[in-house]
Amino acid sequence: MARRVQRLLGLVCVLVLGIGLPLTIPAQAIREQNRPLIGPARSDELHVMSFNLRFASETRPHSWPERRPVMADLLRLEQPTLLGTQEGLYGQLRDIADDLPAYYDWIGEGRLGGSRDEFMAIFFDTRRLEPVEYDHFWLSDTPDVVASNTWGNDSVRMVTWVRFHDKRTGREFVAFNTHLDDESSYARERAARLIRDRIRAFPMDLPVIVTGDFNDAAEHSAPYDVLTKGGGGLTDTWLVAKHQLTPAYRTWHHYDPLERDGRRIDWVLTRGKVSVDAVGLNTFAPKGQFPSDHLPLQVRLRVG
Repeated sequence: MARRVQRLLGLVCVLVLGIGLPLTIPAQAIREQNRPLIGPARSDELHVMSFNLRFASETRPHSWPERRPVMADLLRLEQPTLLGTQEGLYGQLRDIADDLPAYYDWIGEGRLGGSRDEFMAIFFDTRRLEPVEYDHFWLSDTPDVVASNTWGNDSVRMVTWVRFHDKRTGREFVAFNTHLDDESSYARERAARLIRDRIRAFPMDLPVIVTGDFNDAAEHSAPYDVLTKGGGGLTDTWLVAKHQLTPAYRTWHHYDPLERDGRRIDWVLTRGKVSVDAVGLNTFAPKGQFPSDHLPLQVRLRVG
């Protein structure tokens, strides 16, 4: 079977290159093996994952009951040290917490306050990371007002951040996790400026890791420029990693065949003394069932 898949992919590549069309790969042929892309962190490394979970829905196909066991298998296989999630609903996040090993914990708040609506939850391995402080703010002109929304976007948007102490190395860093608006480019740019300013409020010698679904293309959008060029001081891990473990697939695949060299709207950015060893987009989809309509972005890095 493996040889058949390899031959099929080779034939697809030849045909695509021959006729000059974008390369797409059938989901059924992608990453069914039980080998992690990065796996548990070793030594003083951190394994950081950014993952838009696709909110829990009963609508088939790709309902949450169909996706949950695939999500559980993926996360248990990869075991990220730090996982920034987007779109998760409270019950869905509880499911994920139940499916993860008992040493994981998470921090978050619904974007309408309390347990209401979608979360920008941050999961973490408690054997390695200890929260020192955390908070949430809303992407609006009144960021400290719960559920505030002033920039014309239809959906409330927010950030959850946590300052962590690394038990193994003794170092500290701050993790920001967000999900920008999918319709308003103005709201996305204003949001990026606010996130940049909140990051600036932390001491420059304190490393920062930003995970999120930015709903805009890396390297080709205003929010990206604000965060990486406009005084934000952030670095795109995809570009600086020593090893790119996978092609740059379009990160929002919508359960369609995967597209190489597509729009990267899911990013992991860093500030400060952070070295990035490897990045990759996980195409885990046993029997063609993806855990989400986004690919998780995974990064192996060191802080300090």
